[in-house]
Amino acid sequence: MDILEKIIAQKRILLHQYKQVVSLDLLESLISRNKTRRSLKEALLKAEVPIISEFKRKSPSKGFIKEDARVAEIIPGYVQAGAAGISVLTDEPFFGGNISDMKQARELTDIPLLMKDFMIDEYQLYVAKAIGVDVVLLIAAALTVQQTERLARKAKELQLEVLLELHDESELNHVNDSIDMIGINNRNLKTFSVDIDASIRLADKLPSGFVKISESGISIPETVVKLMDAGFQGFLMGENFMKTPCPGEELAGFIRQVKELRKKIR
Repeated sequence: MDILEKIIAQKRILLHQYKQVVSLDLLESLISRNKTRRSLKEALLKAEVPIISEFKRKSPSKGFIKEDARVAEIIPGYVQAGAAGISVLTDEPFFGGNISDMKQARELTDIPLLMKDFMIDEYQLYVAKAIGVDVVLLIAAALTVQQTERLARKAKELQLEVLLELHDESELNHVNDSIDMIGINNRNLKTFSVDIDASIRLADKLPSGFVKISESGISIPETVVKLMDAGFQGFLMGENFMKTPCPGEELAGFIRQVKELRKKIR
């Protein structure tokens, strides 16, 4: 099995365990108390430098990036720096995250939160809504076209925004009317190799009407400016900030540099 297949296989096992502990009825009761809606799509369109900064402890390819990372220290720094939204990894075996990280992040900020995980079951959408998530990620490489459509439709019923992640042109058939944003992952989830030009190649092939987001492998302000010129309206970045002593300060400096570059170009 490749890395993605291993992740999905482990996810199925964990989901079976979670369902024995937390019932769907309990999740629905929690959802009924949570009526707040926050739009990442709108936040990105309003931001001068639309960055979704990510809380990420490790990755399958590189191991730990910041093993002792604390939500209470990093999330407020991202907010203060001007993040348009925040992504929180909630997969534990491969990324070192957990649901508690997301719950704590929700307590610390009112800006839109993206639950970064491998969604394969409607149960996960109920969990996301119950803990205050605003956006869920659907990864085309991990789903059939029918599964993507079913999960996206259920997400909309639960008043969750949907970010659909693509890797190449062959996955464009996963796009449907329940999607709010389309992300191009520059990292191949099967080999974990990175190719920034993946976003550029797909930019003109994406359907109109969707907010376009470039994900992974972005490390310099020049790349963000280049991608903005290519029509991208959001950038999902984690490792570039998390590997530094102060991720929030690093984000603030990065945003300043992007603004300065754009002024020079104009």
